[in-house]
Amino acid sequence: MEGLRWILLLFGLLVVAGVYAYSRRGPARKETAQGRSRREPTLDAAGGGNVAEELLDSDVEDDPDFEPYPGDFDVDTDEDDAESRDVVRATVPQKIVTLRMIARNGGTFQGDEMILNLRGIGMRHGKFGIFHHFDGDNTESAVFSAASLVEPGSFDLANIKDQQIPGISMFAVMPGPVDGVEAFDMLMAAARTLAQSLDGELLDETGSNLSIQRERYMREEVVQYQHTHKLV
Repeated sequence: MEGLRWILLLFGLLVVAGVYAYSRRGPARKETAQGRSRREPTLDAAGGGNVAEELLDSDVEDDPDFEPYPGDFDVDTDEDDAESRDVVRATVPQKIVTLRMIARNGGTFQGDEMILNLRGIGMRHGKFGIFHHFDGDNTESAVFSAASLVEPGSFDLANIKDQQIPGISMFAVMPGPVDGVEAFDMLMAAARTLAQSLDGELLDETGSNLSIQRERYMREEVVQYQHTHKLV
């Protein structure tokens, strides 16, 4: 009997020790989990650092139960939107709208007079030696351009006073820096102003007289182009 009593006493001590050890592990695990869930990204000593990068680099990602919410770390900016639009535009096939202005009755325009009028409607001499109309300060892409009908199409400003120009070709390449329909309307307004100032005649890309009906049809083609390629 005395031996059995000691065995029961020893067994009881082992049970108590096991319960105590288990109870100590529970708070430690809970504290660790809370430490992870409460971790917050902080800026470095220099005041820099990227919050999103800190979150992505944290050990929270190593937790097999970690599931980020949809859209975590997404940052939308105007610059990102602009870059996205540029990527889309780069994959769209180009459309070129062209018209001509020629001198009446087979005549020619005086070179320096032509240049003065091109500058008068806001066009600038630039790339390829031709004139361009830009959208404000953006000189990377022209809204529309004007080239001489005399090959190779460039304007020799050094000898412009001696030149006789039979006409010019005016064109807009789409997609461009502004809405396609807006670019078309700007092109047509500029062409009408030049034709009035220089007493020129406007033709379409085939050399036919640019009637009101033809102008409306060309504009509708631009509208359809924009809808087809989702540029509106």
